[in-house]
Amino acid sequence: MVDLLMNDLLGTPEILVGLFAFIGLLIQRKAASDVVSGTLKTILGFVILGAGAAVITGSLDQFSAMFNQAFNVDGVIPNNEAIVAVAQDAFGAETAMIMLFGMIVNIILARITPFRYIFLTGHHIMFMACMIAVILTTGGMTGVPMVALGSIILGSLMVLLPAMLQPYTREITQSDDIAVGHFGSFGYFVSGFLAKRIGDKSKSTEDIKVPKSLGFLRDTTVSVSLTMVILFVVVALFTGPAFIESEVSEGQNFLIFALMQGLTFAAGVYIILAGVRMLLGEIVPAFKGIADKIVPNAKPALDAPAVFPFANNAVIIGFLFSFIAGLGSMFILPLLGLAVIVPGLVPHFFTGAAAGVFGNATGGRVGAIVGAVANGVMISFLPALLLPLLGDLGFQNTTFGDADFGVIGLALGNLIMLVQSQWLYSLIILAVLAGIFLLSWNRNKGKKNEEEKAA
Repeated sequence: MVDLLMNDLLGTPEILVGLFAFIGLLIQRKAASDVVSGTLKTILGFVILGAGAAVITGSLDQFSAMFNQAFNVDGVIPNNEAIVAVAQDAFGAETAMIMLFGMIVNIILARITPFRYIFLTGHHIMFMACMIAVILTTGGMTGVPMVALGSIILGSLMVLLPAMLQPYTREITQSDDIAVGHFGSFGYFVSGFLAKRIGDKSKSTEDIKVPKSLGFLRDTTVSVSLTMVILFVVVALFTGPAFIESEVSEGQNFLIFALMQGLTFAAGVYIILAGVRMLLGEIVPAFKGIADKIVPNAKPALDAPAVFPFANNAVIIGFLFSFIAGLGSMFILPLLGLAVIVPGLVPHFFTGAAAGVFGNATGGRVGAIVGAVANGVMISFLPALLLPLLGDLGFQNTTFGDADFGVIGLALGNLIMLVQSQWLYSLIILAVLAGIFLLSWNRNKGKKNEEEKAA
């Protein structure tokens, strides 16, 4: 029963978000037809989103195989799903308990603090719960203290990180209806921060003038298709027909295979955007019930692709420049004595694209490029630094990929190694979290007072 609840229900993001929509609609006393329709469309939006992600992931897996063969690279490919799958054998119960109680802590903190965010990206909750369980167990913590501390850390991150991003998210969406709940937040924050100081938001990526003869490039699907087809074909030429046709394409001509994989990627992006539109169209009004009754003025914190439709050109620019930064970092890492992190197309697409959107919102075209490059460097160096902490537990050749896992994992791992007493370690962590909440709370009150004076 516990396994059904934790892994099958709460561990399935589609069901988790659907439950929030269902509860929200019930609280609003909507008609039965509206409850059924809203719940199903919310779940379907996530299913469509997941289907698009699966299409993109499959295409990018093929690209990675070709790229590794072409350039003879042997290194670590960060993959959240892979490392969590390995860790579940040893830390499945701890992960499940931290995940469940972390979500409860999220709701409590959203209710009693100014940070009224409900984190709805279920798979990322599970990934972070797993990493926290691994780090705390490595430090010798077990049982109730470990689960309690892990849950408080996870629940705090689920409200603090969306709050950290919200000023930039508002600039993207031009509203305060949604937040971003994705553990690549430090990468997006750095992107928005640097872009604001370096770029010019008035020169948006979406205002790029295209000659009439190239007007068809304004269509996102067409521009993505052309970009990815060119990328796949170039790498295919370096890889050569022998490897592709014998190991990857199952005998299909290597150039035709590259062409179709580029188009498949574009189809995946189209599916993702359709899923996001359906999800946002249902989750925001449904969430109003929870916001009004349980957590007044709460905002749903959604997965990173929720910002993609707001700047289609920035999505492509962000992905490409994040990946380029990853390639550059791959050659620098061994010079510093660190593991070679092979740039994975999946993390560079999702987090790089989001970083591009954040950078564009605060710094325009230059901001999108600078922000994406910063993100690409972060998701290359942070996994390399985190890897030794996980390698002691037998996790080899893979590590967590997105920026927040590196930042949080390094902070927790190094602190727990310095502080031998688990109780002292717990007190330090709780004190730090309390300090962050108090500082942010005072800042929030100061802003409110200024607004009231201005009014």
